[in-house]
Amino acid sequence: MRCYLCPVKCGADREIGAGACGVKGISVAKAYLHPFEEPFLSPHQRSGAVFFAGCSLRCVFCQNFDVSRARRGKELTPKELADLFRDLEAQGAENLDLVTADHVLPWVGEALSLYRPRVPVILNSGGYVTADALRQVDQFIDVYLPDFKFADPLLAERFTGRRDYPEVAAEALRFMAKKPSLTAGGQLKSGLAVRHLVLPSHTEDSKRVLDLLAGLVPLDAPLSLMRQYTPMGEIAGFPELNRRVTDREYDRVIGYAAELGFTNIFAQEKESADKKFIPDWD
Repeated sequence: MRCYLCPVKCGADREIGAGACGVKGISVAKAYLHPFEEPFLSPHQRSGAVFFAGCSLRCVFCQNFDVSRARRGKELTPKELADLFRDLEAQGAENLDLVTADHVLPWVGEALSLYRPRVPVILNSGGYVTADALRQVDQFIDVYLPDFKFADPLLAERFTGRRDYPEVAAEALRFMAKKPSLTAGGQLKSGLAVRHLVLPSHTEDSKRVLDLLAGLVPLDAPLSLMRQYTPMGEIAGFPELNRRVTDREYDRVIGYAAELGFTNIFAQEKESADKKFIPDWD
C-alpha cells in the first residue's frame, strides 16, 4: 500500500521499503523513564518516553539527529509495541510519551487498540502532521504536545526543506485544540500543550510564531518556550546556528508571550542548553 500519511505524500510502499520519513513500519530507538519532560506533563520525572526512529521533517539542527535520520532503531510489530507500552507503565511511568510518532500513527493506533494504558497518552509531535492522520488516533490520545517551529515558510524551507510547515502545523493545531482540557494533581491529563524552540538569531520569527499561536490555541494552554538549543546536527552551512541562545534573545521571546496574554508559560533555565540532557541512544 502506498503511503500518503504525512504531508510529504511520498507514495512509498512501506511494506517493502522506507518512505521519506526514513522507515518502513515501526522502528523504536529508545524507550525508558525519561526524567526531563515539563513538570506539567511529568510531575515526578517519570515520563514513559518512546522515541520513534525516522521523521518527515529534516531539521538541520535536530537534537535527536541519529534517531530522526533512522540511523538507530529496532523494528517492532504493533503487538510488540503494545507490550512495550505495558512494560513502561509497569515500571511506574506517569504517562506514555510518544516522541515523533507522526509518521507511524496507524501502527501506533493499532498498538493502542491492543493495550490502552491507564496513564495519559501524549502525542509528542513535530507539528508536521495532517489532521487526517490525527483523526486515525484521536480516540487514543489524551494530550497533544506539538512543536510550532516556524512562522516564515522561507525559514522553514531553509532549515527543514518543508516550505509548507507553517500551514501544515497551523491546521494540525486547530484540530488538536479541540481536545478537552483537564489538569489534576499538577499533571495535564487531557488537552493541548505547545512547545516552541527558540533559535539563535531568529527571535523575530519566534514572535511571529507566538502571534499565530495566539489565534489558534487558548491563551491559558501550557506554552513551553524552550531554551535548550544546542549546536549539533548538520549546521556547517548555517553559521547563525553555531551558538546557543543569548539571555537577551530568550527574554525577548518570553516577554512577548506575556504581552500577548499567554498565562501558562513554562520557561527553561540557561543550563538546559547542554548535551547531557539528550538521551544516550544505547
